[in-house]
Amino acid sequence: MTISRDDILEAYRFRHACKEFDSSRKVSDEDFETIMESARLSPSSFGFEPWYFLLVQDGGLREKLREFSWGGQKQIPTASHLVVILARREFCMRYDSDYVEGLMRNVQKLPDAAIEKKIAVYRKFQESDFKLLESERSLFDWACKQTYIALGNMMTTAAMLGIDSCPIEGFERDRVEEVLARDFGIDTDRFGISCMVTFGFRIREGREKTRQTMEEITRWYR
Repeated sequence: MTISRDDILEAYRFRHACKEFDSSRKVSDEDFETIMESARLSPSSFGFEPWYFLLVQDGGLREKLREFSWGGQKQIPTASHLVVILARREFCMRYDSDYVEGLMRNVQKLPDAAIEKKIAVYRKFQESDFKLLESERSLFDWACKQTYIALGNMMTTAAMLGIDSCPIEGFERDRVEEVLARDFGIDTDRFGISCMVTFGFRIREGREKTRQTMEEITRWYR
């Protein structure tokens, strides 16, 4: 199946950070499953999928998140669907972690020899290429970067379905993680919040999209 170039670009023109949704309109189950499948199928560095998604429809739980989310005051209560995107902590994403080995063995179905080689490459990448082992925060932030690939794919998929979205990182991280531990039962030693994203339908048109020109952001080397 092919999609026209015009359809692709029209989806990007349609998409904007919707700050308030029409709470009377709901995204269909089928469409939301498609959005989530685009997240599941997203690429990640080394294919290690450092993400976990909380699908929050309960109004009471949304309100607990909204209390500490200054960037989501209107979006969180009015959105059809709210997704909290978590990233795995440093000890999960290290080259020598049980999670990494288990994913290679049980999901990627790699034989022992391939696992050994991949771990060696991954170790060099973490230790010297990107210096991700200098602090726990460095490796966690790297994991969060991977979740933004899934976030972008989710929002683009939504736009192609005529569904609005808004990414949210305007929140008090520590307070939100307290809520996740206390009220959602999340092990915050294993997972930390990366961002949130809301989906639904706009109640008003967004302003005209503004971006720098292609010439201002690119340089060709031919």
